[in-house]
Amino acid sequence: MSVRSSLPWPLRWVIAAVTFGFCAAIGLWAFEFGRDIAGIEGGSAGYVEKLEQQLSELRGQARSMKDERDEALAKANTASTLMAAEQAAQERLSELNRQLEADNQRLRDDLGFFERLIPTEGGSESLAIRGLQAVVQQDGQGQQVKWQVLVIQPQKNAREFSGQLEVQFIGVQSGRPWSAPLPQGPQPIRLRQYARAEGTFQLPPDTEIRSISAKVMQGDAVRAEQSVKL
Repeated sequence: MSVRSSLPWPLRWVIAAVTFGFCAAIGLWAFEFGRDIAGIEGGSAGYVEKLEQQLSELRGQARSMKDERDEALAKANTASTLMAAEQAAQERLSELNRQLEADNQRLRDDLGFFERLIPTEGGSESLAIRGLQAVVQQDGQGQQVKWQVLVIQPQKNAREFSGQLEVQFIGVQSGRPWSAPLPQGPQPIRLRQYARAEGTFQLPPDTEIRSISAKVMQGDAVRAEQSVKL
């Protein structure tokens, strides 16, 4: 047994055409509505153009800021170089100043040294100690005495002298009298016109030096001596 539709085929074609047209109309409406929401048509095109223009301006500003940053870095590097050069120059000036002060002190010492070589009026001694000096200084081990002795023969065409120099340090240690010679003992000394001897002496702990004395010996005879208080 077969079942057939009661609608004739022309009517069925009409219904199918109407249904297809309705679906096409709905699809077209959905496409247009979606395009309006996305902002593709009408005023949205101008909005996109505006966004592109702003993006271009932002890129220009970014390039400008990068150039300013590079320029600032270059100036900073130049300033650092100038500061380093100025610091190096300042250090060189400080070193030169210290050297000049040392040279000035050496010249004063030499001037005093040669002033002591000038013979005294009416002097008849054949050998004399003209300059005995001592200065107490601080060092990493405590106190030390820097000493200097100048021995001269004031006569012209004097014979060469050969003898020994004795230096004695006198003071107080822990409240008691104290004295000590040079650790290495008497020093040999030889001169025709003048001779200068100098050195340092390390003071023992709890010791206060009061004076220093120097003697020029020839055998057992004392040829010259001098003492100074500190």
